[in-house]
Amino acid sequence: MTEKRKSRKKSAEARPNFHPVILAGGRGTRFWPLSRKRRAKQLLALDGKQTMIQQTVSRLLPLAPAKRFWIITNQDSQREIARQIPRLSRQQIIAEPVGRNTAPAIGLAAFILLRTDPEAVIGLFPSDHVIGDENRYRQVLEKGIAIAAAGENIVILGIRPTRAETGYGYIEADVTPKKEPFRVRRFTEKPDPEGAAKFLAARNYFWNSGMFLWSARTLANALREHLPKTAPLLEKIAGTFGTGKFTGTLRRLYPMCENISIDYAVLEPRSLKGEQKSNIFCLPADFGWNDLGSWNALHEHHVAKSQPADSNLISAEGSFTLNAAGNYIHAPNKFVAVVGVNDLVVVETDDALLITTRAQAQDVGKIVKYLDEERLHKLV
Repeated sequence: MTEKRKSRKKSAEARPNFHPVILAGGRGTRFWPLSRKRRAKQLLALDGKQTMIQQTVSRLLPLAPAKRFWIITNQDSQREIARQIPRLSRQQIIAEPVGRNTAPAIGLAAFILLRTDPEAVIGLFPSDHVIGDENRYRQVLEKGIAIAAAGENIVILGIRPTRAETGYGYIEADVTPKKEPFRVRRFTEKPDPEGAAKFLAARNYFWNSGMFLWSARTLANALREHLPKTAPLLEKIAGTFGTGKFTGTLRRLYPMCENISIDYAVLEPRSLKGEQKSNIFCLPADFGWNDLGSWNALHEHHVAKSQPADSNLISAEGSFTLNAAGNYIHAPNKFVAVVGVNDLVVVETDDALLITTRAQAQDVGKIVKYLDEERLHKLV
């Protein structure tokens, strides 16, 4: 065994109660037409040879062996995830019968783990983020795991804002002690441009990364307190895990759960107890983060890495550009000529063609909504 593999094994064994839970149920509609119902954003290789979910698993493996991973997804993606990550058993990949947002998804994992590992510490991770410095990422997580294991604590990884971004939720933290972790004061929804500018200037606001750490017991108790109708349903489903009744119970009871995010269900009401009583902590995530939320975000991410002189990113058999800059073009089986246009997004697949501007890339999800309404199922 190589020294690197020995180090990875020792590192994972040092945290015997850490269980990564990866949420992979989203459709990634803003990456249409590449992202489809059966091959969503997290199943695409948007940032290298590995798909987004493969990258997520790989960077967490030094902290926990594969047998302690959990993936919550949907029935459309379950089979492809199992194919892409064969080291996970089918039992570790749970498919929701219907989408119920993040609170029931992570809550189900908490109640299952509470039965099998009462000292479990859960890490909640979206399946489609990009991390720049993976070593630093794991160092921050190790610190957060220790805090989460030490009591009824909730840890959120907060991203220091680099611009007045209106597309993210924000965390207000008490940074006056200048000692991490910072106690969280409140959560704020996506602001307008003026509000985002104020948050950036205040220097005590962080972007909500959607990455959390807590013990299974802490989360289960919080759900019992704040989602008293849904928690018993999740507990009943978890009670059948590992038996022949699990799938039927999941299909019968899960649709009765509230459709609500973990932010609305637990974090916001808990923060109202006050920063000294809520025990919600923010760890600054200074490891290079991008949620790749749109074609424009993907363009910016790749330009930052490769720094082409004209900021054009073209995936094609060959290309010619003249008086063109800042374009993102994906037409892998064609020769592409780009003349006299700037800041376009063009994405071609066998059955669809997207043409938009980078500035309006956030609206691509509306195309999928239209296709759903028109029942053009082959295109979604």
